[in-house]
Amino acid sequence: MPLSVTCTSLSFTWPDGTAVFDGLDASFGPGRTGLVGVNGSGKSTLLKLIAGVLPPAGGTVRIAGEVGYLPQNVTLDTTLRVDRVLGIAERRAALHAIEAGDASEEHFETVGDDWDVEERALATLGELGLGHIDLDRTTGEVSGGESVLLRLAALLLRRPDVLLLDEPTNNLDLYARRRLYAAVESWPGVMVVVSHDRELLERVDQIADLRSGEISWYGGNYSAYEEALAVEQEAAERMVRVAGSDLRKQKRELADAQVKLARRKRYGQKMWDSKREPKVVMGERKRQAQVSAGKHRIMHEERLAEARERLDEAVEAVRDDAEIRVDLPYTAVPPGRGVLTLRELEPAYGARVTGGLDVRGPERIALIGRNGAGKTTLLRTIAGELAPVAGEATAHVPLRFLPQRLDVLDGGLTVAENVARFAPGATDNRIRARLARFLFRGARADQKADTLSGGERFRAALAALMLAEPAPQLLMLDEPTNNLDMASVRQLVTALESYEGALIVASHDLPFLKSIGITRWLVLDGELTEIAPEAVGYSA
Repeated sequence: MPLSVTCTSLSFTWPDGTAVFDGLDASFGPGRTGLVGVNGSGKSTLLKLIAGVLPPAGGTVRIAGEVGYLPQNVTLDTTLRVDRVLGIAERRAALHAIEAGDASEEHFETVGDDWDVEERALATLGELGLGHIDLDRTTGEVSGGESVLLRLAALLLRRPDVLLLDEPTNNLDLYARRRLYAAVESWPGVMVVVSHDRELLERVDQIADLRSGEISWYGGNYSAYEEALAVEQEAAERMVRVAGSDLRKQKRELADAQVKLARRKRYGQKMWDSKREPKVVMGERKRQAQVSAGKHRIMHEERLAEARERLDEAVEAVRDDAEIRVDLPYTAVPPGRGVLTLRELEPAYGARVTGGLDVRGPERIALIGRNGAGKTTLLRTIAGELAPVAGEATAHVPLRFLPQRLDVLDGGLTVAENVARFAPGATDNRIRARLARFLFRGARADQKADTLSGGERFRAALAALMLAEPAPQLLMLDEPTNNLDMASVRQLVTALESYEGALIVASHDLPFLKSIGITRWLVLDGELTEIAPEAVGYSA
């Protein structure tokens, strides 16, 4: 039987009654499939159902082969040794015992045919850029990004037939991402990967678009998917125009028919009143006219209802491409004006700024570096959240910092109330008018922050900072695209395109950094150094 994953009539509902799937049919065959969709569409839930982490409410999942699953949030027991995380501790111990002269039968049974297990483990770690990690170390000694790669290494060593990856590049630096890309490209079996990482999705064989509980399939990588989707959307918008025109036509025809029927009715009444024909003849004529009028009215009303239905179907096929609009003139910074000065800054952890760094005018700076290099610490120090060990960071304009955790929001308050905390002088009407530009219209502005999806929570946090008083002329973002779907990333790009202040963005997402018009690239590696765009794989 060929390797595959088949979902038949799959249903799943959360304990609060929220339905995610109702009769989903899907099949994943050999090759790499990118599973995409907006936040909250059920991508991670589907992977958990396939992996057996969640039980379905109905339907079946059939898998030909063994499954390996890398969840979105990887947590490891910090006391575990690396060889145990890799699943080779027992075989490795038995192998060492045999090498030391212990010929016990149980050792040979444990090793089986896997005599090169240690060499394979070290080779796999090396391929993922983890060659420096000793098998006897504990996971408490590795970074968050390295722990993700360790879990991936464990899966690769198991050689499962089906590999499920949920946002595998989150928290990985540029170097680790490239290692993961290589592992994905060389995968020989069935792979289903959920990701917002454009570069990763360019390496898949097909795209599965999960929307409204159903999957649409597109051959090729993400670029091919975008092209096909654009053609679909153009056709859908054309159908909306055609259906709208037909609806207007049917309304006119119904109105014209009603006018004609009213004229006939008046003429018949006039004939009745003048008694120009026998009463029996006029009565029969009136009855036939009423029957004809009724049929005529029903026909036009049915045509109108059908036109409305066609328009509704056409509108539903058009995706909501709502965009964030930012119109904040007070955020503008004149070219050349000093925005930020760093002098001999030494944060509590990570790279130091030898000499100084000046940020001027509406510059857009990318802050890159390996995991653990200190990017977050540097941003928090500039924002005044952490005290430096030495040196100084001076902001010359109002600044705001959006951390990875989005903890600028109070979960117990509504979106509007959260924004009001940052702009206490603004009226409720002004706040709601501004929030509409961030796609929080009407009742959506009254949602509690705790109930928002990942993309909505990010938009709410961004709105709170952008609408703050005084308006921020320096905005610092820490890994802003983590856990955002593609639609949310596009909305963020649109917002930043219209932002007129200075930007400092820490990110490993190169396509995103390129899309927002980065003007300077700074890398943290012991010290803060400016590099050319070509050094990170992009020309200016």
